[in-house]
Amino acid sequence: MASYAAITLLHPRTALDRLWVLNSDAHRQLITRGKPAGLLFLFLAAALAAAGLGWFRRSLWGWRLATVIVAIQVGGDFVNLLRGDWVRGSIVLVIGSALLLYMLSDATRSQFRVAAENNP
Repeated sequence: MASYAAITLLHPRTALDRLWVLNSDAHRQLITRGKPAGLLFLFLAAALAAAGLGWFRRSLWGWRLATVIVAIQVGGDFVNLLRGDWVRGSIVLVIGSALLLYMLSDATRSQFRVAAENNP
């Protein structure tokens, strides 16, 4: 989705813009920021792809990057909750927090430590 957002923000007014109907408020806010917003989404897409690749290879750096990305997302969800977006903010905050707790659990972390020790 970050790649999609990047493409549609960097090249607006194409047939791809139709999907923004699912979140037209965000599209209105982002389109005013133009190409810089598209470039940020492109960077986000690259970071997410790198984190996914590192995670599936069980690289310690992949676990760290994915954990930081999810922690930032949980922080943003908390801010949205404080700003008054109670329903969406609370649901997404609970899901993101549960994912973060899973990622930080000893069982999950140990999988990445073992992989790092076996592949120095």
